[in-house]
Amino acid sequence: MFRNSTRSPLIGLVLWLAVTFVAAAAGAIASMDAPAFYAQLDKPGWAPPAWLFGPVWTVLYLLMGVAAWLVWRERPSQRADGALGLYLLQLGLNALWSWLFFGWRQGALAMVDVVLLLALVAITAAAFWRIRPLAGGLLLPYLAWVGFASVLTWAVWQRNPGLL
Repeated sequence: MFRNSTRSPLIGLVLWLAVTFVAAAAGAIASMDAPAFYAQLDKPGWAPPAWLFGPVWTVLYLLMGVAAWLVWRERPSQRADGALGLYLLQLGLNALWSWLFFGWRQGALAMVDVVLLLALVAITAAAFWRIRPLAGGLLLPYLAWVGFASVLTWAVWQRNPGLL
């Protein structure tokens, strides 16, 4: 499915970054009004300012795309294909969270999504690690951020029952 036998490494890198940033764009579409909505929410004191999310996510998406590329570069195998399938699945859940939370304002569903995302990122990182340890390591900041996002989603959802 994700064979790389005839593709150049540079083309592969561009393609995996593109796939990753397409998922980012899908989530960003739902988040167009996020700064205004985020500003009106009751948030815990430890919640980051709205301006921080864009730079953090940009770095994380870059690391994620490189990690997927490193796995893709390994010789064709079912193990690499399975790990990349997990990667694509978690990208979908990642984009869906923005729609659930910001687009549709469904706090409970966003909470379910982010917990599933956290589990799937952990599974994907472990699968990547078994294939290429550096690739698994590149997903660790993402795993930490999604863990933080899970706690923040819960706190904001609980503090804003009329809005989410």
